[in-house]
This record gives sequence, structure tokens and C-alpha cells, in this order.
Amino acid sequence: MSKSLLVFALLSIGAMPVSAQKVLAGDSMPAASVPFSPPAIHPLQISAGDLLDLSVFDTPELSAKLRVDEQGKVTLPVAGTLPVLGLTAEQAGQAIEARFRDTDVLKDPHVTVTVLEFSTQGVTVLGEVKNPGVYPLLGAHGLLDLISAAGGETTSAGKDVTVTHRDDPDHPVVVKLGNKPGSTAAFNVDVRPGDIIMVSHAGIVYVVGDVGKPGGFLIENNDRLTVLQAIALAQGTNRTASLNHAKLIRKTDGARQEVQVPLKKILANKAADETLADGDILFVPSSTAKNALRDAEGILPAAASASIYRVP
Repeated sequence: MSKSLLVFALLSIGAMPVSAQKVLAGDSMPAASVPFSPPAIHPLQISAGDLLDLSVFDTPELSAKLRVDEQGKVTLPVAGTLPVLGLTAEQAGQAIEARFRDTDVLKDPHVTVTVLEFSTQGVTVLGEVKNPGVYPLLGAHGLLDLISAAGGETTSAGKDVTVTHRDDPDHPVVVKLGNKPGSTAAFNVDVRPGDIIMVSHAGIVYVVGDVGKPGGFLIENNDRLTVLQAIALAQGTNRTASLNHAKLIRKTDGARQEVQVPLKKILANKAADETLADGDILFVPSSTAKNALRDAEGILPAAASASIYRVP
């Protein structure tokens, strides 16, 4: 066992709990070399379904609340219908002034348009966040603001966040959120109304049973762990572990499969180090028959309640 423990000590790369290690910041450049710039402000454009407040100075009978119809038009008092789809509130006010002049409704109109309700100016936040949904973008908000509005990331969130712009869906922007404190790269992502933010899922491999530190270990960026690496992350096996009876529980095509793992031979370099995939459970039972039976019955509940750790 001493040689095995030495192998664990050499191979172990350590792991910290997600809550202690994970920091929402871009890790592509150090903070000192990336000057902070506030999120971009995009003028909000009027869309079908928006509710407009039309205020005409000194002519209250022409003032009204107008709903934009499915064709992107509003019906003005006296002056007929006017297309406003894609205009800002200021541009819509100027267009209404021009319509009033052209139809001789008013000679010198002064119009103010305010958007009371935006129907399609939200940003959709999906993936590994606690409260996925559509969140309004009625001002300057960055990527992290919107992830926070969605309740923050889940414990199984990956480092990749994809931002897909509504007006350019074929060129999504992928941002890496990592663990470099103080970096501001992630704050500079341009988020626009109608965008979709997708927080990626990091695969998890569970190591339970008679090991030093049972738990789930995140696999970043679709990387894979081997059996030996997973045991090292779990701080090795205990002295009472039954290395000859280790097993791998894997879900394939909706069915659960149990495979014997020659852990003792792998540690002795007499068998190939097997590769683990997302969702795998590596179970190391105790050496006593009674404990082994009890542990086997508790494999799935133990994995479900395991602490999750991020691999550095």
C-alpha cells in the first residue's frame, strides 16, 4: 500500500470546492493588461407588441397610449397608421411630428415618445444557471450582470459561456470564465437585446466508497479523467479498501451498466488505465463483506449527495 500511496501523492493535482475556487472572471489576460470598459449601451428599438406613450405638447387630445401591432405600426389620433418598427423612441417621435405636419394636423408639433413596455428586449439566459429565462436589458448590463440575474451558475457549470447575437446567429462569441481574480475580460462582452447566453455544462465524474475524499470532480471543456487520476483526486484509497472489487457504474442509452475495474492491477501498472466519461461513478468498496454490501446499496445515493469539486 505504501507504493500506491506514493503514486497518489505524485499524481494528485488537488481539488478545491467550487465555492472556494470559482471566480467569475475572464482568464484570457491578466487584469493589468485589460483596461476596464463599461458594457455597451445599445439604443432600444421598437418592436411589435411594445406599448408607447405618445405625448403631444399643448395638445392633450392627440396624446395617447399606443400598442405596436404585428405589422410594426401604430394608429395615431387623426393622422392614420404609421410604421415604427425598428425605430428608437426618439426617431418615432420625429416620425410622428413629420406625419402631423404632412397631414396638416399641427403646424409645429412637439412630440415625445416613451416606451412603457418592451415586448422583445430581453436577453435569454440558458444552460447551467439556477433560474434560466428571459431577463430585460433596459440599460447597460454586462455578461456577468445577466448571469447573476439568472441566479448565478450551478455547481456543474463549465468555463465556456456562449453569447449568440440575434442579428448574427452564425457567429457566436465564446467567452471563458475562469479563476483569475481581478481580470476584467469577461465584463467587456457586448450583450445586446435579443441575445442568447448559454452557460456550458462541465462533465462530472464521481468517486465514492472507501476513498480519502469521496465526491464529484468536474471535467472542464469536455476533457476526460482516467481511473488513476480520479482516485488521486479523491486522495487515494483507504487501507480497508477492496481494490479487487472496484466497479464502474455508467449510464448508456438510458440503462445503467456495472463494469468491474481492476484497480489493483491499474495501480501496479499491470492493466491499462481506463478513461472515465461524464456521469461515471467509480465505486471502491470496503474489504469486509458486510461493509461491501452496505456500500454497494448506497452507491447511487452517495453519488447524488456528494460534494462537487473543480479540478484546477
